[in-house]
Amino acid sequence: MVKTYPLESISLEQAMEKQFRLVDTACRFFTGTEILSLGDLGVAPGLNKPHTTLKVEQTLSAFFGTEKTVLVRGAGTGAIRFALQVACVPGQQVLVHDAPLYPTTESTFRMMGLQEVRADFNDTDALEKVLTEHPQVQTALVQLARQKIDDRYDFTQVVARLKEHGLTVITDDNYAVMKLPRIGCEAGSDVSCFSTFKLLGPEGIGVVTGKADLVDRIIAMHYSGGMQVQGHEALAVLRGLVYAPVALAIQARQVEECVRRLNVGEVSGVKAAFAANAQSKVIIVELEEPTAAAVLEQAEKLGAAPNPVGCESKYEFLPMFYRVSGTFIRSDPSLQYRMIRINPMRAGADTILRILDAALHGSAQ
Repeated sequence: MVKTYPLESISLEQAMEKQFRLVDTACRFFTGTEILSLGDLGVAPGLNKPHTTLKVEQTLSAFFGTEKTVLVRGAGTGAIRFALQVACVPGQQVLVHDAPLYPTTESTFRMMGLQEVRADFNDTDALEKVLTEHPQVQTALVQLARQKIDDRYDFTQVVARLKEHGLTVITDDNYAVMKLPRIGCEAGSDVSCFSTFKLLGPEGIGVVTGKADLVDRIIAMHYSGGMQVQGHEALAVLRGLVYAPVALAIQARQVEECVRRLNVGEVSGVKAAFAANAQSKVIIVELEEPTAAAVLEQAEKLGAAPNPVGCESKYEFLPMFYRVSGTFIRSDPSLQYRMIRINPMRAGADTILRILDAALHGSAQ
């Protein structure tokens, strides 16, 4: 049986605490009337951005305990791209995990001519060896979500080791924010980068939060009016973040229930099921036969979403039945024929198992 090491999700009670703490923090920066507006627009004199956007950024800094935050365009990809631009020079070496890079991150490396120095984050001795052999490496990128199906590293320990060696550490926190007890910047990374679209927020807005010296350099790059995140978009970011932790905790609970029920044989034709962060925390279903494509086609007819919109965006509430992630397939191409992943989104375990059983056996709803 495949062994996975999913990131440990927060409980529903912990998610409620995050929601309450974020609302309490927002109360310290906004009046009630401001929150009930759609915010201001444009480049306010002295700020070069809307006042509302600045207040949301200040709220997020206080919530995550960081020096500074900036909202950027380009979602999570843009956030990581801007962080790499200010932390590195073209052609520089960057330490990464010995695994396939997320495709959009890989494109940023190509654009900047960055050279990958790979180390197995799962092996502390191997990581230490690479750090010792490459003292010229000054920057590291650590992805919190799993890149390979057997990844098991504790990102907090990896970040701590990298900081001991004096590296600037950028964390890719996509698929982790509001799901874990803490994220990269709360564990000591220089900046955390993530998409708000994955957190019930608006399309195309990313967050970089962390050390002021790096964030200020990103802000300087965003001089033009067209690069600013407008007030109404910033408030939509905040509204989404308020509702995300509880929704995601309920979702994680359904993942665990589905895995338990599938592994006791509730649906025939399933060899095994397990939870994995691929990239979201999902159910990986290993089929007894290499019929993944046919099962996915049938599941769509039964009401399952066939593809992501933003991976847990505000538009997604149907359970998603989808191929295993591209990075997983690149590490083992055979997975695409015998495995599928299921993200509950807002669905319950009963709905998910009913659709899977019908898709496997060709029965009607």
